[in-house]
Amino acid sequence: MSLRLRDPGRNTGVAPEFVVDPALLDAISPSGDRGGIVVGSGLKGEPLTISALRAAPTRIVLVGGLYLARQVALRAVAVGAWVTIATGRPAAWQVLPKAAGNQPNGQPSPLVTIRRLSPVELPRPSEDAPLLVVTDGGPTPQDLFPPRSPWHTTMYVLPYLHPQATTIANAADVVLMQRLPVGQAELAARIWRLPPQMMRQLTTLKDDQVVALGQNLWRPLRLVTTPKEQQLLGPVRRGD
Repeated sequence: MSLRLRDPGRNTGVAPEFVVDPALLDAISPSGDRGGIVVGSGLKGEPLTISALRAAPTRIVLVGGLYLARQVALRAVAVGAWVTIATGRPAAWQVLPKAAGNQPNGQPSPLVTIRRLSPVELPRPSEDAPLLVVTDGGPTPQDLFPPRSPWHTTMYVLPYLHPQATTIANAADVVLMQRLPVGQAELAARIWRLPPQMMRQLTTLKDDQVVALGQNLWRPLRLVTTPKEQQLLGPVRRGD
């Protein structure tokens, strides 16, 4: 079963997804029904959601900047997911615990944890408490937390494409790519067997544009940032 985008005019989602007009996205995370996360809007302004948390082990590869990775993680928190971030740059991810807030007793919310890049025990995912593991381990990440059960999604954050990441890239259910230099676009074309016009498109994306790539899926989209997200993350950008 492949991971698909869903928009109001095309019922291609794996599960029913929540859809909202981008003008109304005024919460931290414009997300929706269980597992549905709004990743942006289409060329006509239509909102696009992704079944990022679902009843199957799921892999997402993100090729781009830290801004996009943190935005996806924020939106997973907003739909009630447990988010574990394995990273070598923990300071860059402190915005996530801050956004999750505190419990009534004043302790930090357990929904978000930041770990080192080493194996740790993970929360047990379920339909009511899905798990997103963010692996922020550079362009050649170790597969420390491969998804092994339903409602467990691992997102691999790649600052750029590297030939040694080909295995992880090929195993992804969906890939989110921001603008790539020519050399990396050529590597992407080899990995995913992209025709020349798609390869060229990857080199001309604007800072607020992303391509979603999957099985029978090639969908350019525009990132939509809410006021609260902008307060936490700053303006949309390609880099970190």
